[in-house]
Amino acid sequence: MTPIEEQNADPAAFLATLEARAERIETPCGEGTMVWRVWGEGAPLVLTHGAQGSWTHWVRNIESLSRRRRLIVADLPGHGASAMPETPDHAGISKALAEGLHAILGARGQPVDLCGFSLGGVVLAHLAACHPELARRLVIVGGGGLGTPSGHPRLGRVSGLAGDERRAALKANLLGLMLHHPDAADELAIHMLLPTAKAARLNGGALVLPDQLIRILPRVRCQVDAIWGALDLQHPDPAVQEAVLRAVQPAMDFRVIAGAGHWAMYERPEQFEASLETILATPLRTA
Repeated sequence: MTPIEEQNADPAAFLATLEARAERIETPCGEGTMVWRVWGEGAPLVLTHGAQGSWTHWVRNIESLSRRRRLIVADLPGHGASAMPETPDHAGISKALAEGLHAILGARGQPVDLCGFSLGGVVLAHLAACHPELARRLVIVGGGGLGTPSGHPRLGRVSGLAGDERRAALKANLLGLMLHHPDAADELAIHMLLPTAKAARLNGGALVLPDQLIRILPRVRCQVDAIWGALDLQHPDPAVQEAVLRAVQPAMDFRVIAGAGHWAMYERPEQFEASLETILATPLRTA
């Protein structure tokens, strides 16, 4: 079987095995802790997930990226296994992220590369603005909060359904929001969908809409680049998103992943990783 076929044969076992390989680190977050999982060695790369997600948004990329990087993958405050932040806003989230990264990287830690998906990109932009000592480069993946027209997710009812009917509804919701090709809404994606959504206790929409990203970007001093799914239903027409971003970051590297929906790194992992690694390998631009 191919690696993807093996993942889909037993999603729970695959996720448990992958998580067991990680170093689990807990840092202060509100009245509890923020949970980080770390794989690999090399230059650090911080990854953050989207709304109603967890570290598993990056499940298709961890093995490959960790061969060359020290991946520091967060459960954002109020998501996954992490506690709610001290305050349910960007200030509270940035505080928890900064405290955690300072602890993980050490007192002499250098600025690191940050890559955030959807809500995670908005969160990392606020972190970079408030804690510039941590940010070497920021890569935004399918980020909202640009004040551009949003798509219209097609979501149906799941509660009360069972068996094949329930599976079909979950698959339809993935295709109505996160993915484009039916084959991408596979057993692993379906297995992960509801547990991560149910674990989310923070209102992601209020942290993104309508223009939380574009309002903070002028304060970000590190290099900013972006990756977009060509068929992103949530934030459609990459050219529109690029134009808004370039108005603030005119020299950014903006890359589009053909055939990918919103969750581009899951749907087209090889193409996404090639784009990300090209961006990360490019020397920083000077002002």
